[in-house]
Amino acid sequence: MSLSDLLASAGVSLLLIAFYLNLRKLMPTESKWYSALNLLGSTLCGYSSYLIQFYPFVFLNAVWAQQLSSLFLSMFHVEQLLNSNDYFYKLYSSTWNIIKNV
Repeated sequence: MSLSDLLASAGVSLLLIAFYLNLRKLMPTESKWYSALNLLGSTLCGYSSYLIQFYPFVFLNAVWAQQLSSLFLSMFHVEQLLNSNDYFYKLYSSTWNIIKNV
């Protein structure tokens, strides 16, 4: 089994675990764990797709992971932890404002 197969298997497993727990009402979609499982799963799937050069799936998972990471960071109130003069705060704020307006 290659590295890309292992990463894809782990990523898909994490996505299916989150889906199953949500389906059984054991983990709400608003949960930090649900977002974390989806973020890690999509990142692993995207990276494994990059390794085999299947770029449409890389793009799909990159967009998914970016959206989930913004949601995940907002759950932890990152904007309160960062200084408003900080470059990363400005980058995060602009990304979050674009997402909220979509």
